[in-house]
Amino acid sequence: MWNPEYCDELKRRREKMNEGGGPEKLRKQHEKGKLTARERIELLVDEGSFVEIAGFQISDVPIEGTHGKDYPGDGVVTGYAQINGRQVFISSQDFTVMGGSISKGNARKICQIMQLAIHHKAPYISLNDSGGARLDEGLYAMDGSAAILRTNVQASGVIPQIAVILGPCAGVSSYSPALMDFVIMQKKNGQMYLTGPSVIEAATGAKISAAELGGAEVHIEKSGLAHFVYEDDKSCLDKVRELLDYLPQNCDERPFWKEYPPIDYSDQLQDIVPDNGRKPYDVRSVILMIADEASFLEVQRDYAKNIVIGFMRVGGESVGVVANQPKEMGGVLDSKSSEKASRFVRFCDAFRIPLLSIVDVPGYMPGANQEGEGIIRRGAKLLYAFAEASVPRITLIVRKAYGGAYVAMNSKNLGADYVFAWPIAQIAVMGSEGAVSILKHKEIKSAADPEAVREQFKKEYEETYYNPYFAASIGMIDEVILPEETRQRIMQAIATFRNKEIPGPTRRHGSMPL
Repeated sequence: MWNPEYCDELKRRREKMNEGGGPEKLRKQHEKGKLTARERIELLVDEGSFVEIAGFQISDVPIEGTHGKDYPGDGVVTGYAQINGRQVFISSQDFTVMGGSISKGNARKICQIMQLAIHHKAPYISLNDSGGARLDEGLYAMDGSAAILRTNVQASGVIPQIAVILGPCAGVSSYSPALMDFVIMQKKNGQMYLTGPSVIEAATGAKISAAELGGAEVHIEKSGLAHFVYEDDKSCLDKVRELLDYLPQNCDERPFWKEYPPIDYSDQLQDIVPDNGRKPYDVRSVILMIADEASFLEVQRDYAKNIVIGFMRVGGESVGVVANQPKEMGGVLDSKSSEKASRFVRFCDAFRIPLLSIVDVPGYMPGANQEGEGIIRRGAKLLYAFAEASVPRITLIVRKAYGGAYVAMNSKNLGADYVFAWPIAQIAVMGSEGAVSILKHKEIKSAADPEAVREQFKKEYEETYYNPYFAASIGMIDEVILPEETRQRIMQAIATFRNKEIPGPTRRHGSMPL
């Protein structure tokens, strides 16, 4: 029989580890409206499924004044668990211990759990609440941060990576969420910035709050770094569970198929989309009519609102949707919307998620500002992403499909597997006003009644091109369908191309216009 002191010592150490920074710091954490690192894990995962790894591991860098002090877990809790019965790997930064700061030991634990996620091909979830690098450790902490970032890159495209920002995420540590697939931010406490308010004030004299500098509103509306924002920790963690439902375990598996109710709302689509191309509508309503009931999860809703991206289910299959939004800027493509969509397309392609493009695009946003912002280079990202994608790619043209903007929205010769168009679709190089001004400039200028001649040329142009049939005759679209046939046709197309394989060229990688 063992001496009971051995087991008692282990139990004592476990209790100490579970207390984090101690009762006073736990109380302060709660006063800020934040849960603790362990409470967050408990809310996120299936009950009783979390297994901690490296709980007793701490930094081995000697720091003056710390000898003999206890820093439980070195500011991070790591382990594996299940979410809806699926294996996941988790790191949860503990702000009550050294501010959750990144140290050599802290980084080692995070890298270890990420490597396990890669080896076991399961999603990695990072719960962030950290003041940044542990400055007392100097270069050791910086080196640890670099190791984390490198591991993020190694995991990219292999396993889904989700970052949840529940407190500060400062300095070089903020690059880790940026390298991951999805960023979910807590509205009040979530912050991401490279240089904090005190550093900015010291360097420039300017005073700015952490929220103004890198709060949730900044990253969901301006920078585009965040994909979702929610009011509290629980809502953020609930969103992780919902998001995972649309994703596969890894790049070698497909997303899980789900039962779906045999309900089809496609007969309502004619009531949503006006046949007058000048009238706006909300493309989300089109998506909801095509998707399985209650199965649309929009991504980056408040950024680049002229394009809508997200996950939906069609016939039980997880599908990534990219749709022009006519109610915002007429649905034109610009620099921000092109980048927003291109990253989403590449994620779906990396993880075998079929793509549906819903097209109603009048062109690119014109103007010197857009040219100066790099619309050619940044717009090329969407072209590149779609052209490179090897997953099933379906396109539905509901109304306008003009010029290069349509080409970028997964056109036939960009590699779409199947292109549908509604009878009101307009597939043309550009709108009638611009086309006539260019093609018939001399005739209009020399006419006795220029406006009457202009209107006649516009009418002829629209009669020729403002329908889907000329495009169908030259193979630019595959089928003209009625709105009420839409959902069934898309389901059939996804099923048909489900096992599509396109061998790529032998190369290290392409050179995307980043």
